[in-house]
Amino acid sequence: MIDKLRVNGDRLWASLMEMAQIGATEKGGVCRLALSDLDREGRDLLSKWAEEQGCSRLVDPMGNMFFRRPGRSPDGKPVGSGSHLDTQPTGGKFDGVYGVLAALEVIRTLNDANIETDLPVEMVVWTNEEGARFPPSMIGSAVYAGAFDLEYGHSRSDHDGKTIGGELERIGYLGNPLPSNHGFSAFFETHIEQGPILEEIDKPIGVVSGVQGVQWYDVNVIGEEAHAGPTPMANRRDALRGAGELIGRLYKTAENCGFAARLTVGEFRTYPGSRNTVPSRVEFTIDVRHPDGKTFDDLHNQVITTVEQFDRESKLNAEIKRIFASPPIEFDRGCIEVVRKSAEKCGYSTNEMFSGAGHDSVYISKVAPTSMIFIPCDGGVSHNEIENTSSEFCEAGANTLLHSMIAKAGVVA
Repeated sequence: MIDKLRVNGDRLWASLMEMAQIGATEKGGVCRLALSDLDREGRDLLSKWAEEQGCSRLVDPMGNMFFRRPGRSPDGKPVGSGSHLDTQPTGGKFDGVYGVLAALEVIRTLNDANIETDLPVEMVVWTNEEGARFPPSMIGSAVYAGAFDLEYGHSRSDHDGKTIGGELERIGYLGNPLPSNHGFSAFFETHIEQGPILEEIDKPIGVVSGVQGVQWYDVNVIGEEAHAGPTPMANRRDALRGAGELIGRLYKTAENCGFAARLTVGEFRTYPGSRNTVPSRVEFTIDVRHPDGKTFDDLHNQVITTVEQFDRESKLNAEIKRIFASPPIEFDRGCIEVVRKSAEKCGYSTNEMFSGAGHDSVYISKVAPTSMIFIPCDGGVSHNEIENTSSEFCEAGANTLLHSMIAKAGVVA
């Protein structure tokens, strides 16, 4: 009977569509920034659904939420699964939230079938995974795993100077320290791939073996304000013109590191911001990624060298600061195999793969055996309002998660 157990795909899809109404955008996406009023609405709705399933709830000082379905061994460490509810400013319906609601559907399915597990099963929501409002990303799971301390986590601020700690208190999700023995016996995260590979090879399940490294930088290019009319081009210290040249050099640096290298300038601000004043300062961000540890370090050195060389050679000043670094990681081989066997048990073909995007599982893998489950998304498009996948793929990922969690939690005879 256990081997034939399946989730309710229609119920999972309905929950995804209901949650997508919180922060819905005109183009069909979702804007539910971390610790906004809309984030609070999403958390409240999820809490209601979990309460209906008889789950207990804990909220830690970073606002991470833990919903537990008890097992026969009350002192046993739970098998965890989850992701995040926050989105990009122009996000989609599935990034993060699918992983949370797939875990909820596992709990609902176990309840429907009156199945008692040996170990507890726990659904988790991690705070500020995206980092879109409060950089860096994955800060909630990072503090949980001990990569950053609580003071650092609470002090992260948005462009308006509001901090994570202050916003947690404002929306009512500043929780209490977890019990000292809290942890996971294993952790799984389901997610849309956010890339085109599974769609191109026509596989419904990606068995994720690791995540490529991610580094974030803040860059300042400093020149001098001048009047746009009287000041000759040759006499200007135009920070915007210089920043454009520097960004071109940075992209070339990444291209020279091969196909696997990624470099993105995602934020860009000019000062003083007047159309008839030569910009005196430009701020921009850099996101750098690579799956190989050595090349990851080499890219860092080359990015720093490129900015420093520009600073020496130009009439401008350039400063760079790395604010976040998460090296490439490999997931637990035992959990990887559990995901593969669970997918095969449900009749799904698989592809073992690396993740190009960062996920909370990066940090959780430092404190618990971890792996991830990917499903295809249309065209590999994500961080975009048109992000999409199918009900069938969502169901396949949730079925794979269900049997992965059962395999680790055990079933009481």
